Amino acid sequence: MPDFTWRPASAATADEVEAVFESGGARKCRCQALKVPGWIWRDTTQDERDAALLEQAACGTGGPTSGLVGYVDGEPAGWVAVEPREDYPRIWARQKAWMRQDPELEGVWSVTCFVVRTGFRRQGLMYELAAATVEHGRQVGARLLEGYPTEPEPGRTVIWDEASVGLLHVFLEAGYEVVASPTLRRRVVRHRLGAPS
Repeated sequence: MPDFTWRPASAATADEVEAVFESGGARKCRCQALKVPGWIWRDTTQDERDAALLEQAACGTGGPTSGLVGYVDGEPAGWVAVEPREDYPRIWARQKAWMRQDPELEGVWSVTCFVVRTGFRRQGLMYELAAATVEHGRQVGARLLEGYPTEPEPGRTVIWDEASVGLLHVFLEAGYEVVASPTLRRRVVRHRLGAPS
């Protein structure tokens, strides 16, 4: 069995984060789609997105970060974006209204994106990354974790672009519960870690 470990991106190197994103299906987005209002997102260049990801990840600083890096046998293999919900301004945009569940709640951290490198897929890495968000959430004092996964149509093969927000069964396996079903296939899930607000 491969050995899975994870660490906050701020404890990883920029090269490790780059290795995941370069062949992980998020080369263009760089987990920036929810970080800025839509009109700014459309106007950003690839270089700006690349720089923003590394700045937010704070590689090598040991401080606050925007995600976790997962390793398989010591090789950087995956990423999951997890940070305070207020760090995602686009969640509050009009077109994302379905994501705004209980906006007054404090201490909510959002899990918005999964990236798994080519060559490491279909090994259960997304499950490991989802479980890591729970452990990380406890370590940083989050009160509530919130995700926005898709629930695939039964029997349908899911392409990676659809899976990048996470799959419902993966979150459920990590102890999250469905709190809303705003569209046919999208869900809002939560994992309560601390006392209610």
